[in-house]
Formats: sequence, structure tokens, C-alpha cells
Amino acid sequence: MFIRIDDSVSVAGQIGEADLAQAAAQGFRRVINNRPDGEALDQPSGATMAQAAQAAGLDYVAIPVSGGFAMSQVEAMAKALDADGPVLAYCRSGTRSTHLWALAAAYRGGDPDAIVAAAVGAGYDVAALLPVLRQLSRRP
Repeated sequence: MFIRIDDSVSVAGQIGEADLAQAAAQGFRRVINNRPDGEALDQPSGATMAQAAQAAGLDYVAIPVSGGFAMSQVEAMAKALDADGPVLAYCRSGTRSTHLWALAAAYRGGDPDAIVAAAVGAGYDVAALLPVLRQLSRRP
């Protein structure tokens, strides 16, 4: 259910309240919700997930993304990835969270090729982001 990208970040499609206890049991410290409220009728609200995360002993951060990615979202994700332990980011399928992680990882100075490789290893293709990743990481 949780797809590991690297030692510090995993992603998932839509999770529920019960999944947060499982995430805590697996050692995650923070949950990042990249899905806006009301995107689908069957998704739990951000407030519900925030309460469940707190009950499970997890930090909760909401960085909702719909459409493209704004620099403010990249910066917020970069900050949210600075957790005292592993982070779990989720959206509808995990793709949006992986793309935002890739952008934030590059913004934090990560190697764009290594970022693409990590995403591919997790089953997500972010190669189309390579020019932006290079720009964000300030690498040629």
C-alpha cells in the first residue's frame, strides 16, 4: 500500500483513517496530504485525516494540489519533507505526491538524475520533469 521512494519518503494513493495507525506502526513520523478536499465523494476530509493522524501520533501537513504545481507548493513540500523520520505523502494515486516530491527534492539540491531514478524504481515516471528538476537544483 505504501510505496517507498527512498529511505525518507513513501507515497500512497488515497488512504483512510485506519491506514494512519498502520503508517505510525511502520515508523512514519509525518503524513502529507496532497489532495484537495472534495476532489472525490468517497475521500475523507483533510480535517478528518488531520485528527486521525494526530490520534496516531503523526504530524499532518496539507499541501493540496490540483492542476499544475506552484512554487509555493514545492517550497511547502520541501519544508514538510524535513521531518524527524520517514514521511508518507498521499493523493489519489500517488503520482501527484511523487511529482511534488521530485520537485521538492530538486529544490532542496538533489541530483535530478537520481531523483528520476528513485521515482522510476518506485514505479513512477517523472522523466518529463527533468528540465525543471535541473533548473530547480541549479545543475546543468
